[in-house]
Amino acid sequence: MRQPVLELQKPVGDQVRQTTCYMCACRCGINVHLRDNKVRYIEGNPAHPVNRGVLCAKGSAGIMQHYSPARLDKPLLRVGERGENKFREIEWDEALDLAAGWLRESRARDPDRLAFFTGRDQSQALTGWWAQQYGTINYAAHGGFCSVNMAAGGLYTLGGSFWEFGEPDWEHSKYLMLWGVAEDHDSNPIKLGLGHMKGRGAKVVAVNPVRSGYGAIADEWVGIRPGTDGLLAFALIHELLKADRIDLDYLVRYTNAHWLVVRNPGGADDGLFARDGEGRGLCWDRGQAPVGGTSVPKGIGTEVPPTGKAMPAESTGLSPAVIGEFTLPDGRKAVPVFQLVAERYLDPKYSPDAVAERCGVPAATIRRLANELAAAAFDEPVVIEQPWTDVHGVRHERMVGRGVSFHAMRGISAHSNGFHTCRALHLLQLLLGAVDTPGSFRYQPPFPRPIPPANRPGKTRQANGALDAAPLGFIHGPEDLLVDAQGQPRRLDHAYSWRYPLAVHGMLHTVIRNAWAADPAPVDVLLMFMANMSWNSAMNTAETMHWLTDKDDAGEYRIPKIIYSDAYASEMVAYADLVLPDTTYLERFDAISLLDRPISDADRAADAIRHPVLDSATQREGRDVRGFQDVLLDLGARIGLPALVTDAGKPRYGSYADYIVNHERAPGVGLLAGWRGDGDQHGKGPPNPAQLDHYRANGGFWSAEVPAEGRYFKMANRDFLDWSQRMGFIAKAEPVVLQLYSETLQKFRLAAQGHGPVQPPAAERERVATYFDPLPIWYEPFEGSQLDLKRYPLSAVTQRPPFMYHAWGSQNAWLRQITARNFLYLHPETAARHGLADDDWVHVDSHHGRITVQCRLAANVQPDTVWTWNAIGKRRGAWKLAADAPEATKGFLLNHLISDKLPDGGYANADPVTGQAAWFDLRVAIHRADPAAESHPQFAELGDNGDNAPLRYGAGFRKA
Repeated sequence: MRQPVLELQKPVGDQVRQTTCYMCACRCGINVHLRDNKVRYIEGNPAHPVNRGVLCAKGSAGIMQHYSPARLDKPLLRVGERGENKFREIEWDEALDLAAGWLRESRARDPDRLAFFTGRDQSQALTGWWAQQYGTINYAAHGGFCSVNMAAGGLYTLGGSFWEFGEPDWEHSKYLMLWGVAEDHDSNPIKLGLGHMKGRGAKVVAVNPVRSGYGAIADEWVGIRPGTDGLLAFALIHELLKADRIDLDYLVRYTNAHWLVVRNPGGADDGLFARDGEGRGLCWDRGQAPVGGTSVPKGIGTEVPPTGKAMPAESTGLSPAVIGEFTLPDGRKAVPVFQLVAERYLDPKYSPDAVAERCGVPAATIRRLANELAAAAFDEPVVIEQPWTDVHGVRHERMVGRGVSFHAMRGISAHSNGFHTCRALHLLQLLLGAVDTPGSFRYQPPFPRPIPPANRPGKTRQANGALDAAPLGFIHGPEDLLVDAQGQPRRLDHAYSWRYPLAVHGMLHTVIRNAWAADPAPVDVLLMFMANMSWNSAMNTAETMHWLTDKDDAGEYRIPKIIYSDAYASEMVAYADLVLPDTTYLERFDAISLLDRPISDADRAADAIRHPVLDSATQREGRDVRGFQDVLLDLGARIGLPALVTDAGKPRYGSYADYIVNHERAPGVGLLAGWRGDGDQHGKGPPNPAQLDHYRANGGFWSAEVPAEGRYFKMANRDFLDWSQRMGFIAKAEPVVLQLYSETLQKFRLAAQGHGPVQPPAAERERVATYFDPLPIWYEPFEGSQLDLKRYPLSAVTQRPPFMYHAWGSQNAWLRQITARNFLYLHPETAARHGLADDDWVHVDSHHGRITVQCRLAANVQPDTVWTWNAIGKRRGAWKLAADAPEATKGFLLNHLISDKLPDGGYANADPVTGQAAWFDLRVAIHRADPAAESHPQFAELGDNGDNAPLRYGAGFRKA
């Protein structure tokens, strides 16, 4: 039967403009249909490499994000007390003069007296560079309370990481494990990938305390107790080692499994790699005929005779030993990394029987999962008939890989043990040979990068006041820390100190308390962009609001000046002294840059722009807003920051669009990789004045395919590395050796043991020595380890709903129709123990506070865990919602229960390695409460800013 021809892309307005969505971090391509200078319809762009036309509820509801009543219209100057939400509108000249004056004065006194912290802005390539020009070390973005454990764990192990830097092999994987993945990040590509995998018959396993979204369509749900993912990974490793189901050939070719580690207990070189005079890591060459370039023992327990000699580990034609103890030419003893791995994880304490109760996963299930992983990896290798050449010049006729993929997100990251848990997952992948092989986890360009990445954080200022490097970077050893002569933190957030050495994204969640306490030093100005730190981004909400408003004995605010930029009237706006109104995403330029958070996939590099499809001045009478990036460049020029003015003192960039096109981070390398030079250069090339026109003509994006011969084994693929260097992604086309064992971590442990020129203060030594283990470890999440768990027997976590993202989604009129409030969800068994039923009211108590909310029964949660949707609850009067809006009266946040400090009052409630906020360590108890009219706690209303009249849009487009 003939099917009708459908015009699926028929315009429904007078024009269609293509840009990039901003309703979550997915960054999908969208077609915006306009009629009479109004948005008629938003649909996915079928040509866009991210979403291929697919668009979710959030993206479609971008119309109501743009037309939100909560949009700010003019710069605001505080006229009441902080927190009263009393302002007067001012003009931009006055606002910018004020801001520039405050910033100029602060920089003249000491650039570090500016604390500049941004939320989910997606423009860190600009904001970090601006902070470097200002000269402040006190800059960070949202990653410290989002997923820095995942990023750092991956970058220090694989040279890439889950989500933004890598993806499963959707086309070839036979077995996918999702670890702690909710429905927020990268949602449309994951939906497309899952649909494709399930259509091929691949198995999907979701490891998560809560079964929702992706987990709901998984073939198997493993309801794990929060914070125990690392234990489960170690039990799987234990079983694989016992069964000798390990890809030793892969390990020797691509990892440091065969590198020799010095055994010299108490010595300054203990645990470091044995190296030759040129600094090359050594292995023990057994002198036997290599097979395929390497030779490895058949069994893990095989004894290796003490014959052979030490050779550079990256040499070719060797037969390296992976077990045994060897004597180096200088008499020192050394063992291969793989032996340390086997010694540790074959320990019976990591057996399925030993970990099952703590994980909440039956031992039999763990054994079955290990067998399934092994079968998928080894019984049916994935073969692609594509020749390729490795970095040593060896030609391989086929690409052979393992059909096992992992993907992970905040469920493993947001714990105090999350860094090591992430490394444990990567170790499991590597033992299976399942990193960037056909069927496995795959890097997305511009990754992989050297391990650790080359750029270190800025520490000192140049003669012009700029930092010697960007404020955020990667620590290579204790000498890179930002500490004073006594070893105490220099940064306001304490990142890059002995307390949190590898805090590669900074620690936004510690900023407000430390600014209030002048710890380690006072600040003059707190400049924040799109970071709702007084509400849903706060650990310890009530105290945070107090710190923002507290005054000293002289009656002056302890945090002297707060400048805040946002597009909407969020809870944080009320605490600013000066508000700089941002545009909506349909009125602005943005660069989704390869220097920042790219939109590449494994087969192509890609970047994109947003550009104004609507003029903000025509969208509402009296509205006068500016994109924060434009404002930042303007402020930088007004105060004369080095790279923002010409030699004549004039602004170097007239706008953010000008900056996107003309700024070069290195010769030929700018924010956008497409259409450089005369328009036919890609990756590297001189600035092209017409570059943005090319992007607009191409749907707002650029992409370049990875050569077919370079699409797998990217860490050691000559064609990929050469291509990556030509594109400007890496400085040298050198292989990336994947790190089962981290010498960087061992350097910190040695410093804590009293070795080296830079050592921690006495108070930090035990902590550093414990948590800087060069092999992944597991330890009880800190909050639980410091509490009586009989008193607080339940874990409490949040999930991001698939229909909303951050707080801005739950002010959206269309998305509110899906849900305008949340409940505390608990397992029926848990409810029965407490005598609870649907819609009963409960007190939820943590060591820090209490909330009173309604509950619902749900079997999609592990029985020792309660959960709710994230960021639904609103403060009365915020976001222009009516004072009696359900979000404010019945909605709630778990944040009220979460402390920014550990129960003992010592360190931040964070991972000791990276400083990641440990949101999901929360322990609670629940008790029946009397029925109530509204949730508690409640806070003073931020003004009656709205009403309950229906908010309608689109009726005017209807045909007569």
